Amino acid sequence: MSMPTVIEGAASQANGRYAIVAAKFNREVVDKLLEGALSALRQHKIKDENIIVVWVPGSFEIPLAAQRLADTGEFSAVICLGAVIRGETDHYEHICEAAALGVLDAGLSTGIPVLFGILTCQTEELALARAGGAAGNKGYDAALAALEMTSLMEKLHQPAP
Repeated sequence: MSMPTVIEGAASQANGRYAIVAAKFNREVVDKLLEGALSALRQHKIKDENIIVVWVPGSFEIPLAAQRLADTGEFSAVICLGAVIRGETDHYEHICEAAALGVLDAGLSTGIPVLFGILTCQTEELALARAGGAAGNKGYDAALAALEMTSLMEKLHQPAP
């Protein structure tokens, strides 16, 4: 019985240039996400000269900058980092939905991996836990996913065996 062909990306095989779009709003949390993302890229031999960090006002603005960067064709992936923390109004839901759909659309419309590293949390404490605290660092995780997707996209462009 034959086995199906399996194609999988590997972070250790990735190279290229990476853009990180980071929101200034909730900066204490986002700075920690950025530290995690940079750590993951550097651990996988991506040099600082192959990384660009673009700051935007908030998570709502991330998708436009991400799409513009992906459209250039200069980057292997775009990593989106932000933190939306629930407040007293329904503003939270609107920002979360717009950011998620915008990041998704940026990747689908450009064909470049655009990774969602935007925390959507009920409290600042929960956000900090996911930005290098007890729940790990989701910025690191997003960068790792970017590396894996970069490797996968390279493999998908090669002819089938």
